[in-house]
Amino acid sequence: MAIRLGANQYGKAEVRVVAVDRSSPRHEIVDLNVSSALRGDFAAAHTAGDNAHVLTTDAQKNTVFALARDGVGSPEAFGLRLARHLAGSYPWITGARVAVESYGWERIAVAGVPHDHAFRRPGGEVRTAVVTVDGDGPGAQTHVLAGLTDLVVLKTTGSEFRGFPRDRYTTLAETGDRVLATAVTARWRYLGTDLDWDGLFTGVRTTLLETFAATHSLALQQSLYAMGEAVLERFGDVAEVRMSMPNRHHFLQDLSAFGLDNTPGDRPVVYHADDRPYGLIEGSVVRDDVPPAEVAWQGTPGFC
Repeated sequence: MAIRLGANQYGKAEVRVVAVDRSSPRHEIVDLNVSSALRGDFAAAHTAGDNAHVLTTDAQKNTVFALARDGVGSPEAFGLRLARHLAGSYPWITGARVAVESYGWERIAVAGVPHDHAFRRPGGEVRTAVVTVDGDGPGAQTHVLAGLTDLVVLKTTGSEFRGFPRDRYTTLAETGDRVLATAVTARWRYLGTDLDWDGLFTGVRTTLLETFAATHSLALQQSLYAMGEAVLERFGDVAEVRMSMPNRHHFLQDLSAFGLDNTPGDRPVVYHADDRPYGLIEGSVVRDDVPPAEVAWQGTPGFC
């Protein structure tokens, strides 16, 4: 039996960098969480403790800050610059993966006017980007994933769930009208590396939201597919969409013990929001005429 080193990578995780543009009285802020990983010939470091091919994770961290000093731009653009720089650092580095989380900030309004340099963090939604450079030089393959996490959405009607099989352990009642809520994590792969990143992100996000709202849902799976399908129909630069959508259940609260009904009428209907356990719906929607690029997804967990 022979023992050998398998697939491996290493890097610096979760470098927190905040860039503030003070070039005018109206300041701009970019808040990122950046993780890098290198792929290449690092066998000697593992098998012999020889670090001659190890670009330190400290150097990777410092590179993040140095490139941010020149301006950040969109998460996709910054990820491309960083990944290409790292992949081209040394001959034994054959690829780089850069994941970027971008945290949004809103201006605080004072007397109804957005303040020039005071901000607040809204909600939990995070914009994401993952750039993978596989190889170096003109022949390198570059892939860009954009996405978002914790996009919390809810519909108070226009959703049902019925027609499922029943066995001895099934207790769930069928319903033709329910509250549908989820926290969307979505990533989509682009077909190019020189695109209008901000415009595309805004368009895809809007499409996901509009389709969720407009689709009469027979199941959360149906909503997921409709959302991905709408993105691919509207944006030719998107090759595939992958989504993970936990079902945030809302159950009618039984108020009969208090002599109260809980049915629609002239008073609010009361639900119990149950955060766990939850159904976890995951899926991908793809173009059948675009080749897959699994290397773009390596190291990106949470999707089937």
